[in-house]
Amino acid sequence: MAETSFDTRLDEQLTLGSPWVTVVWDDPVNLMTYVAFVFRSYFGMPRDRAERLMLQVHNEGRAVVASGTREEMERHVSAMHGYGLMATLQKADS
Repeated sequence: MAETSFDTRLDEQLTLGSPWVTVVWDDPVNLMTYVAFVFRSYFGMPRDRAERLMLQVHNEGRAVVASGTREEMERHVSAMHGYGLMATLQKADS
């Protein structure tokens, strides 16, 4: 019996779409301590990172707090709205 050899390599490469980001925006309502609390409790960020991002939101008007697939970022934006924060999603800068 002759042995048949099959090439099982794929000629196609799987490429994922551009990553998306969740952006939290500054607002006149929420206290800075509350924003840092949300980042720590929802995203599980260490205190120093949460406070650094909170200060970026406060001083620069916005901060990217997460990146990933569009679906993940949509969930994060929805969660931020649930916490009363202003947030949007956008394609990550290439």
